[in-house]
Amino acid sequence: MFTIEHDFDATVITLVDEGAASPTALREDVIITAFEDCVTLRQFDAQRDCETTITLSLSQLSELAAALDLPEGSYRLDRGKGLRKG
Repeated sequence: MFTIEHDFDATVITLVDEGAASPTALREDVIITAFEDCVTLRQFDAQRDCETTITLSLSQLSELAAALDLPEGSYRLDRGKGLRKG
């Protein structure tokens, strides 16, 4: 399950783990906030009792999206030229 909220300066998506794979191994919600120049991913870490935040540039986000459907290897995503292996 997920929710989407449009705020003034960002879009906020919350991913909720409903335990489809294993109800005993539920993960904390992941909150993804898309700003004009970056995307943050936040998740509560129960072992440390704090929230962890990762910030991706839009370039890193594009590379992540491209990488999800590719085999192992080293790639470069060039603007206007597409994807190059190597």
